[in-house]
Amino acid sequence: MKPAIDPRRGDIEDDASSSKRRSLLSLLGSLLAEISITKLATAWISLVILPALLLGVAPIVASIWFNKVFDEFTSSLAGVWSLIVIAVLAAVGWFGGRRVFLIAEHSFWSLNSLIVQPCYTACREALRHLVSRQVSPQATSRRRAMLHAATAIVSGLVICAIGILVLLLAWPTAYLTSDIAILISPKKLAIVALANSVVLVSAYVAVAALVWAVADAAMGAPRNLEAFDETPREGRSWRIAHLSDLHIVGERYGFRLESGRSGARGNQRVRRVFEQLELRHADEPLDLILITGDMTDAGRSSEWAEFFDAVADHPILGNLILLIPGNHDVNIVDRANPARLDLPTSPNKRLRKVRTLSALAAIQGERVRVVDQASRRLGDNLATVWAPHVARIAAFADAGKPALTKELTDLWAASFPMVLPPDRDDGLGIILLNSNADTHFSFTNALGMISSEQARGINVASAQYPRACWVIALHHHVVEYPRAAKALSERIGTALINGSWFIRGLKSLAGRAVLMHGHRHVDWVGECAGLTIVSAPSPVMNATDDATTCFYVHTLAIGLDRRLRLLQPQRVAVPGEPRSEEAVA
Repeated sequence: MKPAIDPRRGDIEDDASSSKRRSLLSLLGSLLAEISITKLATAWISLVILPALLLGVAPIVASIWFNKVFDEFTSSLAGVWSLIVIAVLAAVGWFGGRRVFLIAEHSFWSLNSLIVQPCYTACREALRHLVSRQVSPQATSRRRAMLHAATAIVSGLVICAIGILVLLLAWPTAYLTSDIAILISPKKLAIVALANSVVLVSAYVAVAALVWAVADAAMGAPRNLEAFDETPREGRSWRIAHLSDLHIVGERYGFRLESGRSGARGNQRVRRVFEQLELRHADEPLDLILITGDMTDAGRSSEWAEFFDAVADHPILGNLILLIPGNHDVNIVDRANPARLDLPTSPNKRLRKVRTLSALAAIQGERVRVVDQASRRLGDNLATVWAPHVARIAAFADAGKPALTKELTDLWAASFPMVLPPDRDDGLGIILLNSNADTHFSFTNALGMISSEQARGINVASAQYPRACWVIALHHHVVEYPRAAKALSERIGTALINGSWFIRGLKSLAGRAVLMHGHRHVDWVGECAGLTIVSAPSPVMNATDDATTCFYVHTLAIGLDRRLRLLQPQRVAVPGEPRSEEAVA
């Protein structure tokens, strides 16, 4: 007797976290129902309340300290004690300056990722979504650029006004300067500290929103690439297969959490992708296979095992593959429950990073080099950097003890960017970035950012090879595409937090660099600020088993003028499989 339902086709439980089968409102309702109040309270206290108290107390402590030092200077014994205090502070700044700077930078971008950029982006994209419906498809590029700039400025002004309003409401309770007497009353100190924090953050938001808006408006609107370059008569060329967002699952009939039953089940489509790659390589050799993140659906061990099995079946392709981490590789807390939180003390996020970095070391560790920030040169290859930590990392993966937390965090940060140097001074190099922002919440897993250390790493590599051209690979898109969106949710919350800053930092590489990314699951080729940007479609997501999907092989060429050209890409179809009507016996 046949079962009433075919378990191979899944059911509503497979759609629990699917934004393609369920609305964001429905997902939000499930989130509220499933969220752990204990974990939420702990995370709120450790990630919001305590930092807010510290931020609010800081100006009070600074004013008390300044008054004390000033009094010491004006007393008869001022000389010796003041010099000692100044010497101690100077020593702390000299020896701990870099650590303090890294903490400050992380906190700065965390503030932007939590408040400034989401608020500004939501307002800007809502305006653009409304405006785009009023603009005819025949509108000139100049008119579209003007609307692009106008919505940026208006959004900045709106967020600035809200920030000023919040500041004015909190100002009567705040005391940015005080004396030591306030420390006698902890309750009053806590209230004043929180008010100070609100004043400082709202003041920053008001100013930062205007800065973001002006920078965004002045950068110029991204535009579709109207024509591909022609092959130069003389020079060199490279064939790069660009893949992204394979979202490999760990079960034979597993569905991706984002698409649910709207997408493929299992990994047969991924295996057909590798089959197509081998056929294309046999027909005309590939120079590189670049996978720009989301190799796995949730960074689980079983998913990485499936990825390595797929690669092992095609050993001829192994030495051509380069990987970077995607948000699904490191930021998904729970495949089935977007309400689940990772506490700061939890080892799970670090385990996902360990799995990812281990995979990167296994695939490309002998070929890519990391940046030595101290000497401002390319340092050892990733395998050499990784080797001293292997035993301790294996111990952490086995037991999850927090003693190794700092070492693993430092190793992760020091590993990016990874650089595949050009084979000669005027060749083509590859820079691999980690564009994932830290998050402890599956529902906000998609945020992206590029740290200043990674940006400096790009400068180090390009300075060491000043005649070379570069492919810069990251997972997140740096700008929102100039195309209409069916829903506002498609436009918000997934691009780089600091995309405008990142693009501006690459100005010196205009004409010599191509940015390649994934994340959005769609193909797009365009230009922004003199840089060519290539988005890879996902050959797996948003397509059921019977549908045909695709990926692209791009040809990059360097002519005698030293400009990097993007030639007409080759579309490679990945055929689906006929839908079987046979149920399980």
